[in-house]
Amino acid sequence: MAEVRLANLTKRYGPVVAVDSLDLTIRDKEFFALLGPSGCGKSSTLRMIAGLEVVTGGDILFDDVRVNDLRPRDRDIAMAFENYALYPYLSVYKNIAFPLEIRKVPKAEIDRKVKHVANIMGLGNILGQNVRSLSGGQQQRTGVARALVREPNVFVLDEPISHLEAELRTNMRTELRRIQQDVKVTTIYVTHDQAEAMTMADRIGVMNLGKLLQVGTPEEIYSNPASEFVAGFVGEPSMNLMDAKIVSEDDRVKCDIGGKRVELPSRYRKSIGNFKGGDLRLGIRPSDIQCFETETRDGLLAGEIVFVESRNENVLLNTRVNGFQVFALAASSFRPKSKAPVYFKFDEDAVHLFDPASGDNLNRESGG
Repeated sequence: MAEVRLANLTKRYGPVVAVDSLDLTIRDKEFFALLGPSGCGKSSTLRMIAGLEVVTGGDILFDDVRVNDLRPRDRDIAMAFENYALYPYLSVYKNIAFPLEIRKVPKAEIDRKVKHVANIMGLGNILGQNVRSLSGGQQQRTGVARALVREPNVFVLDEPISHLEAELRTNMRTELRRIQQDVKVTTIYVTHDQAEAMTMADRIGVMNLGKLLQVGTPEEIYSNPASEFVAGFVGEPSMNLMDAKIVSEDDRVKCDIGGKRVELPSRYRKSIGNFKGGDLRLGIRPSDIQCFETETRDGLLAGEIVFVESRNENVLLNTRVNGFQVFALAASSFRPKSKAPVYFKFDEDAVHLFDPASGDNLNRESGG
């Protein structure tokens, strides 16, 4: 296995900077997800690690050995992509065995390794079938098995399950994570789907416009986003974001949102004291909002129901508050009608404040 370190890694396509001075260490045996929207640079980063793209600047190191100039076959890396690229006229066994056969591995060793990885992948009883007869999930597992049979130091996956049906995609997330834990191979997984990253990865790196914005565990990324972009991209439903103003009241610092005031968490007081200007952006997760059908408490934000979406034991309220769309999760028993008034109370400890110019989380900016 291997630690993968990227030092000032840069990729340009003509005048376009696809990856901008990226510094990152992926730990040995870690499942690491690169997450971001289309065009953010995550696939270019993965392809440079795999040796499929020439590095414009910076270094790629496997266990402190620079691999920039090594061919893909010499990096001891295995790849699986959205397009399985299976050989349609060969059996499952032959598809898995192919990378070993071209390396002239002895037949007995090939047979042992193919059967071992096939059993891990749940393919042991269909090794003789032609891959054309397989379901999409079985083809995906065959593609992964073919990559893993080499016992690589690094395993890279680029959007490998994005086109599968929802139920199969959920099952494959579980399977891929289980397999990675079984074989203990350093794994780099590229996806635009935050649910995949949040449920599978030990750590996540969020990218946008070629830059690495934040690295952390799923809980760290979700609970303490480094920027407004990360806050809005991670989470389903995503974080509510709205304009607010800083005001003082009774020696306390609050945010004014449409005439209603929300007290700020103590962790923000230092950064607010250094903040230039009274305007900022307030973020709050839908799950951190309490909902009321009547205004029975002072300081509640007032809104209007747009529609209510059932989510098993919860309902998702889509509302309008002073021109902003605000989502809130409430108990399934909370069933106001469309256009009915609704009132909110924010969990003050769960409030996030962002600089409207840079998008930075002010708490993180102050080192809190």
